[in-house]
Amino acid sequence: MSTKKGTFKSGFVTLIGRPNVGKSTLMNHLIGQKIAITSNKPQTTRNRIQTVYTSEEGQIVFLDTPGIHKAKNKLGEYMVTVAERTLNEVDLILWLVEPSTFIGAGEKHIAEKLKRTDTPVVLVINKIDTVEKAEILKFIDAYKDVVDFGDIVPVSALKGENLNELLKVMFRYLEEGPMFYDADTITDQPERQIVAEMIREKALRNLNDEIPHGVAVAIDEMHERKQGNLIDISATIVCEKDSHKGIIIGKKGAMLKKIGSQARIDMENLLDCKVNLKLWVKVKKDWRDSDFLIKNFGYRKDEEL
Repeated sequence: MSTKKGTFKSGFVTLIGRPNVGKSTLMNHLIGQKIAITSNKPQTTRNRIQTVYTSEEGQIVFLDTPGIHKAKNKLGEYMVTVAERTLNEVDLILWLVEPSTFIGAGEKHIAEKLKRTDTPVVLVINKIDTVEKAEILKFIDAYKDVVDFGDIVPVSALKGENLNELLKVMFRYLEEGPMFYDADTITDQPERQIVAEMIREKALRNLNDEIPHGVAVAIDEMHERKQGNLIDISATIVCEKDSHKGIIIGKKGAMLKKIGSQARIDMENLLDCKVNLKLWVKVKKDWRDSDFLIKNFGYRKDEEL
């Protein structure tokens, strides 16, 4: 990456906000490739996902944290711990909110956390494609004094509106620094973890509301055939109840086939080759309250930046 000496900036930026406010969509759009899964259900993101944006101006390493919320079980506690710890570990915080003049309990909870950090905070009002442009000033006015914001930037992560301005603002807060990753790196996540998340995303999108929170995905096997251009992947969808297992499999296996075929398309785009995907479903009761099983499914409290 050719830049004038002394002008390359770099740093770590975290995205926080209530569940389902569009954090993963924003990150995917900035990076230009799907890494973080998205759905219209809360608690989609469970791990802190590290992705990388590199341009001639510099390099931004994004941490997409689980949404900050009041925990209901050990998995929830883990997710909140990860989200809150990143606030003091980064150079800049992006707080994403929806366009509204109503500041609810969830936002107030996050605001209290932000007031206790010395890290600069930029408010990002997302989903501006869903409101009239004239309304945006009202939303800015409603939020401007909630926290001592460095900047307020309205965007549409879904439509890609005003993201260039957001990038300019972010670079203003970063100092000269090294390139942490090669210019072509877009994530530090292992392929197996991304593939598992792709399967979980399709389950989230296709299943009933009460089931997805109790779903995890384990990759049992992933290897490339000797002749190349084909990867065999075996994965297990883990759920909490026998009744959930039946719903995930569906009538004559229709739901499991649907989840698998949708996930396979994403996998082939990511891996740039054909994928032979086999899915299984197992019941592990109350895995979300088991420290061992939470770690077994890849959720770790001790990850470092």
